[in-house]
Amino acid sequence: MSHSCAHVPARPASEGAFVHPGRHRVAVLVRHGVIPMELGVVHEVFRRAETPGRGRLYEIVTCAVEPGPVRTDADFPIHVAHGPGALAEADTVLVPATHEPDETETEGRLPEPLRAALAHIRPGARIASICTGAFLLAAAGLLDGRRATTHWLSTDGFRTLYPRVRLAPDVLYVDEGNVLTSAGEAAGIDLCLHLIRRDFGTAVANDVARRVVVPPHRDGGQAQFIRRPVPEPGASSTATARAWALDHLDRPLTLRELAAQESMSVRTFTRRFREEAGITPLRWLTQQRIERARQLLEDTDLPVERIASDCGFGTAASLRQHLHAALGVSPRAYRRTFRAEPQSAASPPHGSALTV
Repeated sequence: MSHSCAHVPARPASEGAFVHPGRHRVAVLVRHGVIPMELGVVHEVFRRAETPGRGRLYEIVTCAVEPGPVRTDADFPIHVAHGPGALAEADTVLVPATHEPDETETEGRLPEPLRAALAHIRPGARIASICTGAFLLAAAGLLDGRRATTHWLSTDGFRTLYPRVRLAPDVLYVDEGNVLTSAGEAAGIDLCLHLIRRDFGTAVANDVARRVVVPPHRDGGQAQFIRRPVPEPGASSTATARAWALDHLDRPLTLRELAAQESMSVRTFTRRFREEAGITPLRWLTQQRIERARQLLEDTDLPVERIASDCGFGTAASLRQHLHAALGVSPRAYRRTFRAEPQSAASPPHGSALTV
């Protein structure tokens, strides 16, 4: 039997970018002036996410408006093999910042090549930005009427160009369901860990954090990094109160008790806490209780009523209310999703705005 070899034309670099259909597909859209650290963060954090039964959970591809060399803000370029066609296959699209400002940062409009590239993104895909990548999302109209954040040094310019966006300048990231934004470069790590937590649960995200040697959650928002015109001499931290609260989440906690841990008045403690954490003490407490509940739902077989008590929610009804407000799911639905091996990389229902 003879065999003939038919010539198969090579596919463009933007096609066939993803080769593992069982993994959650992440496309990183880079522009000239990309910051290597931000690009590296996405690849390093997502590639570390794995489980014994499924191996790596994400596949990451870098793409550009045009394949080929892309300038960075360092003394070396990068070669990007994939064009915007890779965006059509992505479950999540990440947009890092650029240090070569384009019309999204100078004129408040989206350049046509970028508009054409974004048109490849399929309906239902998730899109997120790191640092001033939020300008691109805003120029595309994806942030109108939504909460968002960007680097604190760029907030004034952002507000001027995009007044319809509800800017939250003091947080590390904002989750608006399928559209997410994060603050400066290192906040990209917080954002990526949050996305992993959404997709595959707290245990996987915590394992990734251990592998890259970062905390699973960082206390505080951007407010702690903003230089104040007149620093307060001898100002105390609220770290002792936060550590104490984490050891006593199983019971009701008052502002007076928290302030007493730092020997402060309630008013001074509340002000200082907001400066350091970017949110109120009571909101921070609720977030910590929710995180504790998530861990117990994933890692234990404790009944929901016991978890509610151990996390300080008091009743199962209160836990259900808070978890649904934060994640859009009930405790039992959350446990079903993350106690069993996920069947796909799809996120659980989620429409809330989680910050910090």
